[in-house]
Amino acid sequence: MKAFDTLAEWLAYLETLHPQSIAMGLDRVRAVYQRLGVALDVPVIVVAGTNGKGSTCAFLDAMLRAAGYRVGLYTSPHLARYNERVRIDGQPATDATLMSAFAAVERARVDATPPTPLTYFEFGTLAALMLFAQQPLDALVLEVGLGGRLDAVNLVDADVAVITTVDLDHQDFLGDTREAIGAEKAGILRAGRPAVVGERDPPASVLAAGERLGAALLRLGEGFDYVDQGTQWRYRGPGGERYGLPMPALRGRYQLANASTAMAALGLLAQRLPVDAGAVRTGLTSVALRGRFQVIPGRPTIVLDVAHNPQAARMLAATLGDMGFHPRTLAVFGMLADKDIATVVDAVRARIDRWFVAPLPGPRGATAGVLAAHLRARGVADESIVECTSVADALAKARSEAVDADRIVAFGSFLTVAAALAALQR
Repeated sequence: MKAFDTLAEWLAYLETLHPQSIAMGLDRVRAVYQRLGVALDVPVIVVAGTNGKGSTCAFLDAMLRAAGYRVGLYTSPHLARYNERVRIDGQPATDATLMSAFAAVERARVDATPPTPLTYFEFGTLAALMLFAQQPLDALVLEVGLGGRLDAVNLVDADVAVITTVDLDHQDFLGDTREAIGAEKAGILRAGRPAVVGERDPPASVLAAGERLGAALLRLGEGFDYVDQGTQWRYRGPGGERYGLPMPALRGRYQLANASTAMAALGLLAQRLPVDAGAVRTGLTSVALRGRFQVIPGRPTIVLDVAHNPQAARMLAATLGDMGFHPRTLAVFGMLADKDIATVVDAVRARIDRWFVAPLPGPRGATAGVLAAHLRARGVADESIVECTSVADALAKARSEAVDADRIVAFGSFLTVAAALAALQR
């Protein structure tokens, strides 16, 4: 059996265990999961969705911990360090703890003839679940990686399933329509167990799946809702009504839907995990999540946002519009080539004055030339486009051109934001 001395070596090894980076299906990962003998005996909330998953998980974690519970939180992808994906009571798992879990998963993986192939994400998910099973926890919050039905996280039966939003993304794996994608995400629903849908007009496939399974499905606008009152807001739904709530620490009016969705899920678990009004308020004001309209202090204003699909880009554009006046907005823009670049550009084009386009690494990364071609095709003038050699180069050039009153927005991918954060830290 393989053994490594550093987490970096383990992570490099994980990338070699399956010929595909994404391989849909639960048979392989379930076989290893059963050999591990993992037993999770605390309430579990599983969160799927096209956008809003990470924010909703962050709200759930913050509110539960504010209520005094010890929470295991699993999310993906990470921005700076792999450890961000596995959090126990608010703290990232240590290298040593992760390496120990990886070794256990590897033993279970090779305990078959031939050894069971696992993707990077599948291997990491099993390690996270094993770590959580070893910890004295009160609750688990698990974010689905891709889709739902065939995602490794769906090994776990949710006590409450959450579907935030459904829109077009990952069509190669999930389908070309909202209905097809909704059916995949509805795969996390369980018969007779409650579920929360965080959008007002979800695909019919989601509602049909809930009805077929007899899941008690609540959706935004019916089973729960919120009212934006400007400087504060109110919620109604499972758990009662909450008035005079503070605006969430995560920026963007759309975060009220994510916060409400989290509150509805907690309300459904109130008998097992009561969360009082004080904990809700503390969670709203203490929640933190990098890369979701994250504003970096200083001049010029720098905004980091992982928006990489049309729905997220529309939310980004709306939130940029809600900010105070800035003479110019300069974009540091990098995307993966298999994303809907043209529609993302259309969504934000009116908010951007100058584009600094950057290639992303790996075979899926779009080159600066490809991004520039998309911009020209959408009507952006040549003189407003600067082709750069990297995200760091794009950020440096944008900062050199910007005056104090301007703003810079780096967006288009988790990889774009991660590279921008690394450049800012340097």
